[in-house]
Amino acid sequence: MTARIDHAVSSGTFSLDGETFDVDNNIWVVGDDAECIVIDAPHSVDDILALVGDRNVKAIVCTHAHDDHVRVAPALRAVTKAPILLHPDDRVLWELTHTDELWDADLADAQVISVGGVDLQVIHTPGHAPGAVCLYAADLGCVFTGDTLFNGGPGATGRSHSDRGTLEGSIRAKLYGLPDDTVVHTGHGDDTTIGAEKALLG
Repeated sequence: MTARIDHAVSSGTFSLDGETFDVDNNIWVVGDDAECIVIDAPHSVDDILALVGDRNVKAIVCTHAHDDHVRVAPALRAVTKAPILLHPDDRVLWELTHTDELWDADLADAQVISVGGVDLQVIHTPGHAPGAVCLYAADLGCVFTGDTLFNGGPGATGRSHSDRGTLEGSIRAKLYGLPDDTVVHTGHGDDTTIGAEKALLG
């Protein structure tokens, strides 16, 4: 297996409910030397393309549609000709950032995205956002959780279209069944493991 994970951090802002914050977002690119997928498109097309290099981008997969995860998705699509994938339950959030253009294909729970010889399973984990998803790559021993699960616990709730009880239920039902040593690659901050987070939340 030649698939690998490339990572960088991109800085910008997050805005919702009339407030704006400075944020650092993780960019994750999964694939081999020929092809890849991009997980989230936060602040800078150039930051993402630096990870992609000369590879063919098969898809831009959005873990959810908060602006700091999809802001440059259409611009990245224009450059790479790759489709944008998003769960349809996040349309209300997508339209806060992109009022005149949509994503290309819907994500669905249990859908499989294949790239570079590995499969990533889509896991719908609502709570932080209605259409939030995680991407589980069993062959790579990791899960990409966006803002659903961080190093230190569940993602933020309390803003529009989020719910703490729903989020914790998603994590317990959908993520805690993964092997404890599964590495959690988050949307912000450091990696963790399923086992470590399970011990915190219970």
